[in-house]
Amino acid sequence: MDEDGKEINPHIPQFMASAPWYLNQEHPSLKHQKAWNPEKKDSGQWYERGAKGYQATKYRKGACENCGAMTHKTKDCMERPRARGAKLTGKNIAADEKVQAVEGLTFAGKRDRWNGYDAKEYAKVQDRHAKIEALKQEKAKERELAAKFGEGPGGEGKEGAGEPSTSGKEVAVRVDDDAKVGEGEVTGFSKVEVRVRSAGGGASGTVRNLRIREDTAKYLLNLDTNSAYYDPKSRSMRADPNPDKPAHEKTFAGDNANLRAGDYSEWQRTMLHAQDTFARGDKVNMLAAPSQAEKLYDEFKKKKEKLLAEKKSSVVERYGNAAAEAGEEERKLLLGQTEAYVEYDRAGRLIKGDEEPSALSRYEENVLVNNHTAVWGSYWSQGRWGFACCHSSVRNSFCTGEAGKAAAREAVEAVRKGSVAQAREPEDGGGGGGGAPGGKGAVPAVPGAAAWGADVDPDVKLDPAKLKRALAAYEDGGRAQQPLDERKRAYNSLAADGGDGTVTAEEMEAWRLKRARAEDPLAQAGGGDGGEGGPGGSVGGYDLV
Repeated sequence: MDEDGKEINPHIPQFMASAPWYLNQEHPSLKHQKAWNPEKKDSGQWYERGAKGYQATKYRKGACENCGAMTHKTKDCMERPRARGAKLTGKNIAADEKVQAVEGLTFAGKRDRWNGYDAKEYAKVQDRHAKIEALKQEKAKERELAAKFGEGPGGEGKEGAGEPSTSGKEVAVRVDDDAKVGEGEVTGFSKVEVRVRSAGGGASGTVRNLRIREDTAKYLLNLDTNSAYYDPKSRSMRADPNPDKPAHEKTFAGDNANLRAGDYSEWQRTMLHAQDTFARGDKVNMLAAPSQAEKLYDEFKKKKEKLLAEKKSSVVERYGNAAAEAGEEERKLLLGQTEAYVEYDRAGRLIKGDEEPSALSRYEENVLVNNHTAVWGSYWSQGRWGFACCHSSVRNSFCTGEAGKAAAREAVEAVRKGSVAQAREPEDGGGGGGGAPGGKGAVPAVPGAAAWGADVDPDVKLDPAKLKRALAAYEDGGRAQQPLDERKRAYNSLAADGGDGTVTAEEMEAWRLKRARAEDPLAQAGGGDGGEGGPGGSVGGYDLV
């Protein structure tokens, strides 16, 4: 007992219970471990929250340039920085803060987070909760009355069924009503915030809920008192609460089941292999040299797989493989087997099981438009898709039927005949042969066929001057013939020599002579003076001087 009659804990160490010699304590006491000034008490004062003082109507010299208060400087202002401060505008002068001198606070009083808090402010929170609950009850009563007397989507009349309907529309109405009630009022009540690295304390990290509300608690999986032990502090249940249930019916098999997941089984097989190897006389230790044991186990698995493959190949070589030799129909039947059970009634409706889903496409199938009898993409010709009913290659065209097919065939035949007629050489020099142009058996040439890359007709005469200009224009891209000032360019000057924008024979010949031939091994060789393409020479047999 100390001098005041209070008990002293006998387990307190001696160096803490014994007082220093200079205090001259005659009786056992622990006062030397307490404050040296026991008379000092907390005054209980605190700053008045939100207290304001005088509010001026115009700016005063020495006040804050941002808000106009006299109790702080501009750099200490806590208001939003204004585009033009109170010093320039002289408007919206903020009130002066009430400066209070609080004295007599102890160490704990200065750090009391609830110091100065008015408990009456919590009444506002209670009132808000009461209003929310009253509104919810009112909405619930309205839904029940609507379902009972047929005013809502679930009722059928005043004398309808007593049980309220649970149709999809009524559920949607309930969800909407709850959302209307809770959107503006209940927002933020389920959010848990912890202050991180703040003066008031709090954990340094993020908040994570260990279990969502829809999950069943572990201790409710088996209510037997002799079931698996549940630790409420760590929320863990290590043993299996339902060991008698089959594995496919369990949603939770105990926390210890997680210890056997992942690579645990592979590690266990490696451990057993190391023990068997050590028993046969090899110096292998899983704990002392785990890398060596794992490497040996990998080599053992490779050898085992190789032996199994050789054994399988020898058996197939001797007895054959009936599965590989089976026909296509038997393979389809083999792959078509399933364990899914499906039951139908006499009308073909599904009673039990899941019906086999049919393949779906995000594109519309078998849709005929614009009087067509075939779908787009059913016809292919000369690198273009079209309709098989009319051979049209225009996507939004109307069907022309057999007439469209005949026109397409005539166009293709005309192009083919024109190309053949130009490529065919004359049989006799007089031009009266069967294949010569202008002869008896000549095929009429298609206008513009030479522009598609066909050879030039041998009877075509090329003007050397025009050919020289076409070669020069091809080399510089036509820039030499254009004036420097775009405003002085003549009308239709960008067209060919013909004036109507068509490609002339000289321009086609210039393109054939100057076009790049990547497959030619001598294309990179440069020509000297007098050579082909050089100044004063000839190109393609034409004298350009």
